[in-house]
Amino acid sequence: MSASLVSGFALGFSLILAIGAQNAFVLRQGLRRQHVFWICLTCAGSDAVLIYAGVLGFGSLTQALPGVEAIMRFGGAAFLIWYGARSLLAAWRGGAVLEAAGQGNQSAPLLPVLATVLALTWLNPHVYLDTVVLLGTISAQDPAPLIFGVGAVLASFTFFFSLGYGAGLLAPVFAKPRSWQVLEAVVGLTMWTIAANLLLV
Repeated sequence: MSASLVSGFALGFSLILAIGAQNAFVLRQGLRRQHVFWICLTCAGSDAVLIYAGVLGFGSLTQALPGVEAIMRFGGAAFLIWYGARSLLAAWRGGAVLEAAGQGNQSAPLLPVLATVLALTWLNPHVYLDTVVLLGTISAQDPAPLIFGVGAVLASFTFFFSLGYGAGLLAPVFAKPRSWQVLEAVVGLTMWTIAANLLLV
């Protein structure tokens, strides 16, 4: 069980590490120190629902449609290869910096902020691939899929709360283009590693 927990945590954390619209929003709100707790809870809670939708539903889906697992696995690998290439290209080009415009004492109302983060989460097709499809596929091959799911959920909570509350510490670092290049390179290599694991199953 501990191995499944660690595997779920490691995979969940590596997938969520990729910088996207949702993570950038959490990072910026963390820099502004606006509604950080509720934003992090909303992101992590949404991930928990999606992760267990994959863990609990993917096994029955693959039994009903035997070929769907291979289709989703290869589709997931293809997406990860593309996403990794995009991150590595961004690392090669460089020039990105953290823009924390709007920092100050004026706080936006909570409900519009939560509506934005919900839209960034649930209207993003990539989140379904990462959670329902990819984690669901891999959890179906784990001896303790429910524990694997717990690990992935813990990774989500750990990541979002660390990102939101640790953003202030990262502000000087991500004002430098080189920091974004290093991060994008790490993300790209991680995505390619996961894709290779999917293809070699």
